[in-house]
Amino acid sequence: MLKILGAATVIISCTLIGLIVANGYSRRPREIRALLNALQMLETEVSYGATPLPEALALVAQRCDPRVALLFNRASEELLTLRGITARESWQAALNELYPKSALNQSDRTILLELGNNLGVSDREDQLKHLALAREQLKLEQAKAEEDSQRNTKIYNYLGFLGGLTLVLIFI
Repeated sequence: MLKILGAATVIISCTLIGLIVANGYSRRPREIRALLNALQMLETEVSYGATPLPEALALVAQRCDPRVALLFNRASEELLTLRGITARESWQAALNELYPKSALNQSDRTILLELGNNLGVSDREDQLKHLALAREQLKLEQAKAEEDSQRNTKIYNYLGFLGGLTLVLIFI
């Protein structure tokens, strides 16, 4: 009886590990999609609303997906602290806070850091160009993430279960 309970525990544990890894692959495309929508909103605020950057970031944070709202909300809060912090520094601080909690990878982070380097340092037209560039780069990353998700999600789901089953067979 104890062997059966142990075997079931190993199989369930390995299956859960596989599901957690697979979840990371399926979360990334959704987070990139949420970022794309939020950047579109920011572009609209900058372009048509002519809203100052701290207010635009706060408005986007209120309306965007909660998965990425932290980035925009934190960047807005940093800018509004009146500590003399630049838009670049506030964006980096916000990104550093979001990144460990997200499924974004290093290339996504690099795109967002590059966008942050150009926020608030030029005129409206230049800002719009940088936002459009970041969106295009993220669209490419989203396509890669979708492909990785489709390929790896099933693999890790099955690998977790079959790995646990293999361990049970080896130890019995």
